[in-house]
Amino acid sequence: MEEQAVKIQSLIIFPIKSCRGISVPQATVTQTGFEWDRYWLVVNHKGRACTQNVEPKLALVEAELPKEAFFEDWEPTTHSFLVVRAPGMSPLKIPLTKPSWVAEGVSMFEWSGSAFDEGEEAAKWFSDYLGKQSRLVRFNKETECRATPPEYASGYSTTFSNMSPFLVSSQASLDHLNTLLPEPVPMNRFRANIVVENGAPFDEDLWDEIKINDLVFKGVRLCYRCKITTVDQETGVSSTEPIQTLRKFRSDTLLMPDKKSQRKVFFGKDMVWNWNISNNQGKVNKTIKVGDSISVLSSIPSITEAAT
Repeated sequence: MEEQAVKIQSLIIFPIKSCRGISVPQATVTQTGFEWDRYWLVVNHKGRACTQNVEPKLALVEAELPKEAFFEDWEPTTHSFLVVRAPGMSPLKIPLTKPSWVAEGVSMFEWSGSAFDEGEEAAKWFSDYLGKQSRLVRFNKETECRATPPEYASGYSTTFSNMSPFLVSSQASLDHLNTLLPEPVPMNRFRANIVVENGAPFDEDLWDEIKINDLVFKGVRLCYRCKITTVDQETGVSSTEPIQTLRKFRSDTLLMPDKKSQRKVFFGKDMVWNWNISNNQGKVNKTIKVGDSISVLSSIPSITEAAT
């Protein structure tokens, strides 16, 4: 039987970090990730990021953007909104035009800086929903740069994603994992931007460079998974899986036996768009679509190197 080409199965954009994603037929690639991906962040009274690690109820928060927002070069108008919904809450409408207010002292992991503040209505909405003082902020690309770790991807940056602008996972890898789990889990546990189909389980581990249409993406490292993967995205309830099972065959102890264990487990591949290559080729189409083929340009020799 002829081997099927690796293709994009789905594209997911997460407008608000740690909230529900939007499955889209196409997405615009930027240097910091997909347009609109992780542009917004919920912060506590100290300006620190709130995620499902601490607030699993965020899993139930839905975000909706205008359908035309996913077309390249689209610009919002005064009638364009991010609409936010959650159980027991009235819909919240956030104008997509640039906010007037700026919040200082916003922090997430290693980064701190300023961000746009989405105002008192949004702050009250999230404070009421979470039961504690909260605000909603938007990344300000004009004044802020959140660099990817230079030891893995020097010269690149992202918005409010964990580490890298893009996260790739494969359906084959999930299918393999689900054969080992007591109960199968869906792909939304892993919060990938690009889900691929065809190929063998964990082929993506060894991808060094891939090409989608005119765009070249470079592998950064395997994605270290936190306990958010144990939160049921339909209920907001945590368990021990899939981390417990992943630890049996996807841990740093097994994949990097010569390194000191940090009790990490891996699923998916962090990637960046190698925009330097595209810039050298002149203007290119920066839209990728579900069904687009993926070409593997180069591979990493070993899983140990990929995880390091």
